[in-house]
Parts: sequence; C-alpha cells; structure tokens
Amino acid sequence: MYNLHCHSLLSDGLLLPSEVAVHYQSMGYKVIAITDHVDYSNIDITVDAIVKFASHWPKKSSIKVMPGVELTHVPIEQFLPLARHARKRGAKIIVGHGETLTEPVTKGTNRAAIMAGVDILAHPGLITEAEVKLAKAKGVFLEITSRRGHCDTNMHVAGLALKYGARLILSTDSHSPEDIIAAKDLNNTGLKAGLEEKRIKEIYSDTQGLIRRRLNEKK
Repeated sequence: MYNLHCHSLLSDGLLLPSEVAVHYQSMGYKVIAITDHVDYSNIDITVDAIVKFASHWPKKSSIKVMPGVELTHVPIEQFLPLARHARKRGAKIIVGHGETLTEPVTKGTNRAAIMAGVDILAHPGLITEAEVKLAKAKGVFLEITSRRGHCDTNMHVAGLALKYGARLILSTDSHSPEDIIAAKDLNNTGLKAGLEEKRIKEIYSDTQGLIRRRLNEKK
C-alpha cells in the first residue's frame, strides 16, 4: 500500500514527520512520501528537513519514507524552476497543487505543473481533455483523492483519464490523523470515482513503478 501525498507540521499538517510515518505504518502502508507545501519562501528549508528526516528513518522499518514537496499556489512560470530546484535538493516526489474547486487557484496551473514534469498533479478539479492528454504524454499521474472537498471532482478526473489513457494515483492528501485511512477505504475512494477493482490494482502497480524509478535516481 502506497501514499505519495501527505503533509506534516513542516507546512500545514498537524503531525511531526515521525508521527505521520507511524500512523501510516499502523495502517499497513509500505511507502509514503511526505510532500509539504512549498514556494520560493520555504523550499530550501522544507526540502532539506524532509530529506534529513527520510535519510535518518530506520532502514529496517516496515515503512519507507520518501522526501517530497507540493508546489502550492506558485505563479505558473515558477513551476519548472521550482520543480528542478526541489529535485536537486533531494526531493524524490514532486506534487503540483492542481486547480481544485475548493479554493482559488490560478488558471493555467494544471498545464504549468504538467509541463514542469511534476510526478503527481493533485486534485486537478475540472481538468480539461487537452490537459489530460498532455499528462499522458508527460507521464504525469492524476490524483484521485480521499480528501474532503478535493474529492468532489474525482469522477470527472477518472473518467477523462480512462478515456485518454492517462495514469492515475490514489492519495489521501492527509493533514491530520483523521485523514490517514486504511487501504480498503482508499480503495473505496477509487471505486466511488468509477474505477473497477482491476484498474485500481493497475494503479498500485504503476505507483510502485514510480517509486522504484525515483528511489533509483541519483540526486
């Protein structure tokens, strides 16, 4: 079981990274990525802190912690330089904060994040067909999320992804202990979005492939 989008108190989460890891571990997850919110104001300190934490997490632990970031509400021209900068500092998973309907997000954010080569476009809202096709071409995963509010457009995202063959990923986007849900509940998020069990298994296989690629990359 994998979750590559979660937050700690290094941004707007409620838990220490260690608490995040232990909570997911207790739910049976094997790999998580801590992807706290960043922009130019905090990217260095946040990435460095998460990388340091992940590097000191016990290698024999039953859960693997990957360092990551979520580029959040940044001007669209900053996605590419920030994504590159985060990777150079050691972030393994780059999430782009997509055009969710629950808060104001600059129009064009979805496309800018995809073009920047993020790994995951989070809660992309009413993503367009053109953007979904672009995500497929760029290998960007589109998020199906269990987070309240953001999940309202899951069926739209899943439907277009299935239509055009774009990759999907299931994530919790957790900020508090209550957001950290069991594997079966995350599966149910996929089912509610209109995905079949077979497709959900394929999603986890694709996610595992992403994890392997990023862990094998050199800084």
